[in-house]
Amino acid sequence: MCASMFSKMNYFLLTACVCTSFFLSAQAQEVTQKDYERAVSLMWNHIENKTAFNLSVNVHWLPDESGGWFVTHSADGKAFQKVLFSNFQVTPLFDHQRVAEALGKVLEQEVKADSLPFDEVEYRHEDSIFFEVEEKVYQLNPDTYAITEWEEDADEDAVADEFESRSPDGQWIAYAEDYNLYLKSTESGEVRQLSTAGEKNYEYGSFYGWFDMMEGEGGERPQQFSVNWSPDSKWIQTNICDLRNADKMYLLDWSVDSLYRPRLLSYYRGSPGDTTMVHMHPVFFEVESGKEIKPELPPVTHINAVAFRWAEEAGKVYAQYNERGFQKVQLLSLDLSANELKPLITESSKTNIDNFDYQLIAQQDKILFTSERSGWKQLYLHDLESAETRPLTQGEYYVNSVVHTDEEKGVIYFTASGKEAGCNPYHERLYSIRLDGKNLKPLTPEDAHHDLSFSPDGKYFVDNYSTATQPTITVLREAKTGKVKTEIAQADVEQLIAQGWNPPQIFEVLGRDGKTPIYGALWKPTHFDASKTYPLIDHSYSGPHTQMFPQSFSRAVRTSNQALAELGFIVMMVDGMGSAGRSKAFHDVSYKHMGENLTDHVLAIEQLGKQYRWIDTSRVGIFGHSAGGYDAAHALLQFPEVYKVGVASSGDHDFRMEKAWWPEMYMGWPVDSTYHLQSNITMAENLQGKLLLVHGALDNNVNPSATFKLAEALVKADKEFDMLILPSQQHGYSGQHSGYFLKKRWNYFVEHLLGAEPLWNFAFE
Repeated sequence: MCASMFSKMNYFLLTACVCTSFFLSAQAQEVTQKDYERAVSLMWNHIENKTAFNLSVNVHWLPDESGGWFVTHSADGKAFQKVLFSNFQVTPLFDHQRVAEALGKVLEQEVKADSLPFDEVEYRHEDSIFFEVEEKVYQLNPDTYAITEWEEDADEDAVADEFESRSPDGQWIAYAEDYNLYLKSTESGEVRQLSTAGEKNYEYGSFYGWFDMMEGEGGERPQQFSVNWSPDSKWIQTNICDLRNADKMYLLDWSVDSLYRPRLLSYYRGSPGDTTMVHMHPVFFEVESGKEIKPELPPVTHINAVAFRWAEEAGKVYAQYNERGFQKVQLLSLDLSANELKPLITESSKTNIDNFDYQLIAQQDKILFTSERSGWKQLYLHDLESAETRPLTQGEYYVNSVVHTDEEKGVIYFTASGKEAGCNPYHERLYSIRLDGKNLKPLTPEDAHHDLSFSPDGKYFVDNYSTATQPTITVLREAKTGKVKTEIAQADVEQLIAQGWNPPQIFEVLGRDGKTPIYGALWKPTHFDASKTYPLIDHSYSGPHTQMFPQSFSRAVRTSNQALAELGFIVMMVDGMGSAGRSKAFHDVSYKHMGENLTDHVLAIEQLGKQYRWIDTSRVGIFGHSAGGYDAAHALLQFPEVYKVGVASSGDHDFRMEKAWWPEMYMGWPVDSTYHLQSNITMAENLQGKLLLVHGALDNNVNPSATFKLAEALVKADKEFDMLILPSQQHGYSGQHSGYFLKKRWNYFVEHLLGAEPLWNFAFE
């Protein structure tokens, strides 16, 4: 960061450093039971299909591809409906009253037509509808409306064992025994042993499950099995899961009521820079001869294991893998008959590559892939015959994903954001383009975020489009033109608005370079008074792989931000430079500098404070979970003059103690001094404000060790802080524990940021 920017920020920090106690005493307010009740009423579980309806409608395609079915909701109840491509009319999926009467007789209880006791149906046969009530499956005949309990028929030809895999031609069953791979003939019962070198911790046909928990130091790892048959059943691909030199992480489980000593739990997990990790060795077997082939690929760990896809040509396969450090991606073709590897596509970066994807365009003998080599994520075509690569799309916009490919017509359908001038760069729209690079066509003209689902034949797609401030409209469109064929539903938010709810206020400010716009949203209390001032709380997650901006109306409502705002706060979400979904240069700002990701948050707070007198920049709090938990603690340590109160849940407070892939992707590999300098633990002595650390004791995603280590560092630095350990919880908190934590988080801000007396005895129901 340039010196002038540091000076500008220091000026803001110094001017913002006003005596907190003065503001707390001068503007302290009472938070009443009514305030808490209003906050609870604006939580997502009290809004979804209770005061706001059809914020996102999911259409399921009928098995005969004649249309789709879906569920809509209203204040009167829910309705199962369908739309057919033959006439594009929205009609009931069935007679709800007849279903209610028939089901009531089967269940021997009253069933209401507007609240049928199931939300999903399944077409296991085209002439029958299946649904589940109280863990029992029922079959509905849509002609007679007869409902019967369904009992599964034993399929003698089916492979019931999840640790077996049938070949596509049905002649062989693959399975593992004593750590080796076997084949069994479905006709004769003949058993053939394919591998012989397998042993415990060097296991054929296995893989490493990310959450393979073991009890005790010598506990058994859960059994895993995976093979990948070629479409012609002549080859089988699998991996040797090599655990021989892998290190573990540990947890203590205090939550079992009948035990008075904690259970020791362990799982294999490498940290950044480790070589003592689980390794995966890909192998192939020729089914007829039993020949084993080990491709000459470099050693890979489970975090950068080789991914294979079978080619159209027999005996050939494509292999993709990331080199350690994620700065180079290789896509190769493998001829199994000759055991020869041929490089096809190589992507390299001085920072990282975290969004490479490809697909085969078999009829065109091409590979479609994504790349940021131009500085923006775009689509490229690689010709397998000529080995030439050319861009398919070009421009200063971000291609999100390919959502459908029409190989026969040579048309690609993809979503992109930031393409249209003056539009929000986080709103995704749909486009089509021919494989020759011509006829780039926008298909969703509305200035909104479009959430899409294509029909199996690719002729139609469902579009849920909205913004953070504009409720959802769900339509069925023709893929070729984007023309709306029928409206499926509109969001109904009248009851929500009647509660005083308003959409968040969208804002645009400048990032740390003084010229790049960054985007965010503000949630204000329903009793907002512009003549008053309110503390601001930053809801943060600055992990570089994602973004926080509420693209859609559903996202804007789904967050807990409005509920928190009801207690007397302004709540902010913002994506600073270094986050995902924009240019490569924008994203790379955070590479090896994730400790600086809050810089733009601070600048946003400064600019918002100058623009809106009702934001009190002397009273700023922050909360976040996981990478956001790191943010919440880091904010108080790096910017103590700005952030006064923080709640950090399940935080990865030192990237050296994290799972290997995430920090190595964004902090670099090998591990260097930047890890040390950006650790919350090494900055513990900087704490000035009020900090609450929270972690689940059984978190096997972000191990709680870093939270304990940060707590130890704070004690050694003689810093006052608070800590809550949830003994039975993993990375996410559920049930009663989730409510307990939410109370703690709300009340921590009420007491320490608002200066009010918090209440505990309120219910979330």
